[in-house]
Amino acid sequence: MLPYRLKGRLTELTNDAQLYKEAMSMLKKTSRTFYIPITLLGSTLKKTVGSAYLCMRAIDEIEDHVSMASEHKQHLLRTTSRLLKESFDEDAYKKLIAPYKTILPEVSVRLGDWIKVCPSEIVHTVKRATSVMAEGMADWVEKDWYIRTKSDLDNYTYYVAGLVGEMLSDIWYWYDGTKTDSHLAVGYGRGLQAVNILRNQEEDFIERGVRFIPDGWDRADVFEYAETNLKLADEYMKDIKNRKISLFCKIPLALAKKTLKAMESGKEKMSRAEVEATVEEITRQ
Repeated sequence: MLPYRLKGRLTELTNDAQLYKEAMSMLKKTSRTFYIPITLLGSTLKKTVGSAYLCMRAIDEIEDHVSMASEHKQHLLRTTSRLLKESFDEDAYKKLIAPYKTILPEVSVRLGDWIKVCPSEIVHTVKRATSVMAEGMADWVEKDWYIRTKSDLDNYTYYVAGLVGEMLSDIWYWYDGTKTDSHLAVGYGRGLQAVNILRNQEEDFIERGVRFIPDGWDRADVFEYAETNLKLADEYMKDIKNRKISLFCKIPLALAKKTLKAMESGKEKMSRAEVEATVEEITRQ
């Protein structure tokens, strides 16, 4: 018979492996852009970035919820932000979301699980970034996402995407000492988000009555905004020498650029075949 301590450790390892498997499954269900790039990372980074994606997706689903009242979204996001600043009391989080559990997606309900997937040495970085994002999202929910100026657009795209670039840069530095420019990292995130805004513009307006476009801007201005930030993303890439990290960053960037070109030529989006061909082209480099 195994000693109690060894038996307990084996049970813990089994549970960790199962949770990791469930996290990867959830990642595949919820991410069209980042699932493949994340799977190309090594084990440690796969857990770290996968955890970060799911944590941020958990709060994003609250912000974007089509039927939840604004004041309820604000309460959930701000309280979650506070919990993430602390040791994260999972029981407190479960109590917080209990009244909404039947309408929230699984990825939001299981926020505590996604935090557990992250390596302990870097989990504070993921929690901190997710906390800041949740607070920023709550502020924009309160404003009803009314973007008046370019400064407003920069603020919004920072909280929902530029912040991700900053967090990833912190993760790269922690992992192997890779140093990147934080301004360029924000541009990387903003560029991807601007392409999403263009791609989902009609859907966002029909389903949520939201236009993520400053007053007086037309679609051409948003294209210019996206292109400007994607150029910053190109500069950001120059500092990354680790091949797996480079692949992770290149794939979403290449897809964003090709999606932008497709929309400029009148297409709604890239075809699945084009997406697959782009991923194959990048991974062969």
